[in-house]
Amino acid sequence: MNIDDLKFDEKGLIPAIVQDHKTKEVLMMAYMNRESLEKSLENKETYFFSRSRQSLWHKGETSGNVQHIKAIKYDCDGDTLLVEVEPEGPACHTGNNSCFYRDIINDYDENEERESILSNLYRRIESRKENPVTGSYTNYLFEKGLNKILKKIGEENAEIIIASKEDSKEEVVYEIADYIYHLMVLMVEKGINLNDVYKEISKRYYKTEEFREQHKKRKETK
Repeated sequence: MNIDDLKFDEKGLIPAIVQDHKTKEVLMMAYMNRESLEKSLENKETYFFSRSRQSLWHKGETSGNVQHIKAIKYDCDGDTLLVEVEPEGPACHTGNNSCFYRDIINDYDENEERESILSNLYRRIESRKENPVTGSYTNYLFEKGLNKILKKIGEENAEIIIASKEDSKEEVVYEIADYIYHLMVLMVEKGINLNDVYKEISKRYYKTEEFREQHKKRKETK
């Protein structure tokens, strides 16, 4: 990348779209000037230029939600940046993972959103551990420690069993959601991420599929 190839506007600014490197979710949009871009390149963390304060700002300097830069790209016209990052917490000051959490129109496959919600929840829990928020139930669990987290998982497991005895699907769904949340708190506490679980499930799934395929071939040759 050559900064001289970029087209800064008349105020010396260029829009920077920030995207999660892993999930590809668009997190925020801000402006960079030459100095903030150079600092971003030097420190491998995002620095922007505040148009209201007329000064540089380091994302996460006060909140702790820094963004580690994995790649910076620029468009065909050279007047917009795409910054791929590994975020340490929510990008939005509201606590939402992305600044783009409100819709004008929403005409897409909701299954895609459902698939990403677990990743978003995990990152939110991870962020609470790294950047405690006063009054947060998640922080309360981390403060009480492993025994408290394990106790809650046991309680939620029992709640699923009790709810399953009743004739209410909604109640079972509610308790399962509670269980998954507390399970994720345990995962963060133990340093286990979703990819660790996905890999283990994939290993078992494909092992099963491979066994079935081999069994099918053996039957066909008999």
